[in-house]
Amino acid sequence: MKIACISFTQKGKEIGEKLVKSSSEYYIIHHFSNDEIDGGIKSILLFLVMEYDGLVFISATGIAVRLMTPYIINKTVDPAVVVVDDEGIFSISLLSGHIGGANKLAQWVGHTIGAIPVITTASDNRGIQSVDLFAIKNNYYMENMEDVKDITAMMVNGDTIGFYSEMDEIIKYDKLLLLDNLKNKNLNVQGVIIVSSQEQIDHPYEKHCKLIPKNINIGIGCRKGIEGSRIIKAINYLLKNLNLSPKGIKTIGTIKVKEHEIGIIEACRYFNCPLKIFTIDEIKKVEQNFSKSQFVKDTIGVYSVSEPSAYLLGGKMLTGKVKINGITLSIAKEAKYG
Repeated sequence: MKIACISFTQKGKEIGEKLVKSSSEYYIIHHFSNDEIDGGIKSILLFLVMEYDGLVFISATGIAVRLMTPYIINKTVDPAVVVVDDEGIFSISLLSGHIGGANKLAQWVGHTIGAIPVITTASDNRGIQSVDLFAIKNNYYMENMEDVKDITAMMVNGDTIGFYSEMDEIIKYDKLLLLDNLKNKNLNVQGVIIVSSQEQIDHPYEKHCKLIPKNINIGIGCRKGIEGSRIIKAINYLLKNLNLSPKGIKTIGTIKVKEHEIGIIEACRYFNCPLKIFTIDEIKKVEQNFSKSQFVKDTIGVYSVSEPSAYLLGGKMLTGKVKINGITLSIAKEAKYG
């Protein structure tokens, strides 16, 4: 994380320089002193908010609050903000404690300068793993932040929470009931956390939040020069038919001869996922398990691309070879349940 350290006094400046010297691979600290900037910190604060992952104010809390107020949007995009008094006694997590990482930053600053970290988020003080931190840790997409906040609040209040997941990771909470299915309502449960890449899920629980894991792997083959927009449209079409969310795409895979195919590269950028390239030899080792095309064999040296690629990426095969306007797709899903 790139962190802007902001000071207003001589003592604050000394603390700021100490933090700069303690920069690590994880925290890269840049120091900005109010008296060394033409127009003061206020004149560059928008730049700092836009360019840095977090800000450490060495000042009174009120100064930080007044300066930051115009730039606060919501917890999903706000930078981490920590306040340190210029005596270096306290390191206070002020804004974006979980998603932005201010709680962790406050602890690091406290350890670095010998200050007492002050964390006021209720879940942390009760030893509860909040839903948003659990999602961030496992790279799950949070479908609705209000639902996430509601379920976390229920956990803080000690309610019994149900937990249904396609994945192995389990949130840390003492009053958690693991659910094998979402068909039958458990009357002991007040709210439910659902971890699934299904687009639509029927369940009987009024209070719930949904986290989408990246567990969908897509094998792809296509004619030369296919536009990215067509590939994106084809993937969305197939996923919709399978009731799967595009947010759950983990990796797209293809054969080496297609590694520079601009349409495939554009699709990976659109879905924010990596492209995995398989060699002909890797494809040949598994191609006997799938349907064969002599035309594909004569063209690129293997009988099939999309099915072997999806299989090699991992998971249960949900489709065979699906042809859509010059594009061939196959889907596999990594999950405990189908």
